[in-house]
Amino acid sequence: MLAVTVASGIQLHFPVIQQAFKDFKEKREMNAKNAILLLSLFALVGLHSETAQSQTLPYAPDPSPIATVTSSVLPNPAYVRPTQKTQLNNFLFDAFGPYPIAGSAVAAGVNQFTNSPPEWDQGVEGYAKRFGSDFGIAAVGTTTRYALAEALREDTLYYRCECQGIFPRLGHAVFSTLIARSGADGHRVFSIPALAAPYAGSMTAVYGWYPDRFGAKDAFRIGNYSLLTYAGGNIALEFFYSGPHSLLSRMHLNNAHGSPDPGPNN
Repeated sequence: MLAVTVASGIQLHFPVIQQAFKDFKEKREMNAKNAILLLSLFALVGLHSETAQSQTLPYAPDPSPIATVTSSVLPNPAYVRPTQKTQLNNFLFDAFGPYPIAGSAVAAGVNQFTNSPPEWDQGVEGYAKRFGSDFGIAAVGTTTRYALAEALREDTLYYRCECQGIFPRLGHAVFSTLIARSGADGHRVFSIPALAAPYAGSMTAVYGWYPDRFGAKDAFRIGNYSLLTYAGGNIALEFFYSGPHSLLSRMHLNNAHGSPDPGPNN
């Protein structure tokens, strides 16, 4: 009698359980979309703030037309474009250094715990597949970012904010995720390499080594998480000290995609 009652209860609540799992999956995808929306909002707010600041000029009596023209064409003396050697060192460290290895190990552990994708099973072999996949996604994305930036003559290194306060610095870090420096003066531009890189890695994985049931929608979802991870890296570079006397510097771990020199942000 008890078994019949339990079976009836399971049959009665099975549609509810199915709906709960469906709602959980939709909620997780929605959270990823909301995070991307928030990232875009930060970028728009930061862009508006930077533009407004750049348009605010100090008052100077009797301005000289010659001085005005000269100041508009001269490059920003505070900005020094990184050398090819600096860019190459940052690329190698950012693509194959300890940080992508550690990040891939953590991501593979999470995917192992959630058994994603289930076709790769569990055990050492399953973890090795997941680690290789995550590392490959990161390597392809980083290579795409640096290669396109070189072709478009963009400086994609991260420059710490010269501003004060948590929220301005946080906005600068998130804003810099989709922004690069360009030209001799290092002016800010919307970076196509920064936007394309996360999705280049995920597309390569989905159509290269993921199970056949994965498609463009899955690649877009994975790319969203990669973009958020890159934003998190910028936030870490902004708030964690990595100067010459820091622990990271002593361990030779401070050469990520951050600029070796502070600023400029004008």
